[in-house]
Amino acid sequence: MKLRDLMAVLGVGLLTVPAQGADYPWYTQGDFAPAQRLEFEVTNPTDLNRPNTPVIIKRENFPLADLHEMMITVVDPTGDPRPAPTDSVLNIQGGHQLRGEANGRMVFHQLDDLDKDGIWDELFFQLDMKPHETRTIYIYLGENIRGWNKHHTHANIGSYCRHIMPFWETEEVGWKIWFANSVDAYGKRKPNLVSPILYTQNIDGYGIANLNHDYGSDIQEVAPSFGASAICLFEFPDDPDSISMPRKTPTKQRLHPESLWNAGQISDTRYAYDVVVNGPLRSMVRIKAMNWDTGNGYYEYEQFYTAYAHQNYCVSKVHYTTFQPNGSGVLMGCGMKKKPQEDNFIQKDGYLISSGPEEVRDPEKIDQRENIVVDFIGGAIIVKQEYKPEYQYIPAYTGNHVFRVTPDKDNTYEYMVCTAWSEGTKLTNKEEFNQYVAQMAEEFNHPITYKFIGLQSKE
Repeated sequence: MKLRDLMAVLGVGLLTVPAQGADYPWYTQGDFAPAQRLEFEVTNPTDLNRPNTPVIIKRENFPLADLHEMMITVVDPTGDPRPAPTDSVLNIQGGHQLRGEANGRMVFHQLDDLDKDGIWDELFFQLDMKPHETRTIYIYLGENIRGWNKHHTHANIGSYCRHIMPFWETEEVGWKIWFANSVDAYGKRKPNLVSPILYTQNIDGYGIANLNHDYGSDIQEVAPSFGASAICLFEFPDDPDSISMPRKTPTKQRLHPESLWNAGQISDTRYAYDVVVNGPLRSMVRIKAMNWDTGNGYYEYEQFYTAYAHQNYCVSKVHYTTFQPNGSGVLMGCGMKKKPQEDNFIQKDGYLISSGPEEVRDPEKIDQRENIVVDFIGGAIIVKQEYKPEYQYIPAYTGNHVFRVTPDKDNTYEYMVCTAWSEGTKLTNKEEFNQYVAQMAEEFNHPITYKFIGLQSKE
């Protein structure tokens, strides 16, 4: 079926805008000269400049969902066109290399199948947007097999020191889970992706700089704490300091009281991990926790962590698939470990920051390995205001900053995790980090909006 016929079938009921009324001339790339395009308007609802801000168009809001990914080309008509590639570039990259552009710039994107039914659920890309800007974006329809683009994020499940665990990262910072659901963080000295090296070569996160100084280091102590991110439950309204965590259960305490791990995978909380999306612009892992018996309730949940290109944050979405408390007033929570030399603490508007100088060291205290003393390591948690975050300091488990949250009617909530250190290429001090977290809180609560305008055709 030709594209024209396909549009005739799929375009019934679409608003068709004649080409003569289009604000922007038609995009071309080499011999790719599409004849139809979808027009969207995307809007920044804040008074912030937003570099590399996510734009997510959901399939249910997309007028033509039955399209192969090679039939979609996202174009910013105000972007600078790329020049034609040189012969030397073509000799290396071959026929899939982008050709010379005219009338706009292709925006790299992803079509992500989040529920794994073989149909994409979200179109994802990033834009630099000015305060309160509304911009036209075109999605051109027609087969286009060109466009290599480097991966700026990565996610996978590795067998790491005989332990199955998830990794997700941007080129700036990364995260992984060693202790069940409490997150480790690591920083890089130059933008790069290091988790494949960590888990394929089984390299110690504290010693990876011995391979390449730019790879950076683990920068988060976890042990019994929340680490850079963890969830919990507040099961006892009359005891606000008391929390329940998936790896702090009566079964674990009875069978292995000295351990930082859960007990057996049948008798105690167990976990399963998988990769949902792996780059290039965002990468996502899923954690399933099952058989979590706190002694005061029974729970199971899914938690998604998503890393975004060019950013120092990941977003966590938590969905309780089973929520059976024995009592009333049980609230969900999320938080992070208080920095051991905290000299900068901010808690307001649904976000908290903990940072300070820190000694980065292998927790096993290997004698010949020198500790790294850095001027600044920062962590932050941002909870969307719609989930009514309430701050609580938890002195247990080496001290943690935590928010109570009220989920939606589906027992779901979202929060953001931010990480930075003084050895990185940006956000290298508390002032820069504080400003970044405040802006991300505003962006997180006010995502980019979009509106479908119509289908345009040259004919």
